[in-house]
Amino acid sequence: MFRRRKIDPPKDGFAVANILEFLLVHPGGPFWKNKDDGAWTIPKGEVQSGEDLLARAQIEFEEEIGLKPSGNFLPLGSIQQKGGKTVHAWALEGDLPENFQLKSNTFQLEFPPRSGKFREFPEIDRAEFFADEFARRKINPAQIPFLDRLRAALAK
Repeated sequence: MFRRRKIDPPKDGFAVANILEFLLVHPGGPFWKNKDDGAWTIPKGEVQSGEDLLARAQIEFEEEIGLKPSGNFLPLGSIQQKGGKTVHAWALEGDLPENFQLKSNTFQLEFPPRSGKFREFPEIDRAEFFADEFARRKINPAQIPFLDRLRAALAK
């Protein structure tokens, strides 16, 4: 998801600026707790063989954010992450409601490790819009091409 925000012109008469912001999510759980730069990602998940990729992306967005995405989906292609996972992405212009509260699926994990105690953690613990410069610092570096592809598509 992305949004365009207008910045009012200063009193000295410069033109109104439009800022492009990208919605990124931060993974939940103890491994990601203290990680920030390079740890954020687009909402994503696992796809089953033969499953429609866009339909799965919409489902994952809803499961991780708690909102059903709708509108015009712009294909951004795919990338391969460092660990070998292929990620397919679509862009959607939109915004989070003013009273937004993140509602993410959860997962169970033995924590502390080898303790025999299982705890439940959210798949996603934060969702925020970031302007381009900050988004590039926060996002998993392998996913930066998605930001570039969206910018290029919007420039056409």
